[in-house]
Amino acid sequence: MVKMDYFMEFINTMGFPIAISSFLLIRLDSKLEQLNKTLIQLLETVSKKNK
Repeated sequence: MVKMDYFMEFINTMGFPIAISSFLLIRLDSKLEQLNKTLIQLLETVSKKNK
């Protein structure tokens, strides 16, 4: 519940568009990090198979 209270306070202080943008950027960052790790693994696998 603490996170939700903090989020609601953030919306009241900064505004709805900024709060939603921040939330989406935080979620997107973790997805991009995972995608980057997966691509690195794929490149390593492909380079090993080509040798």
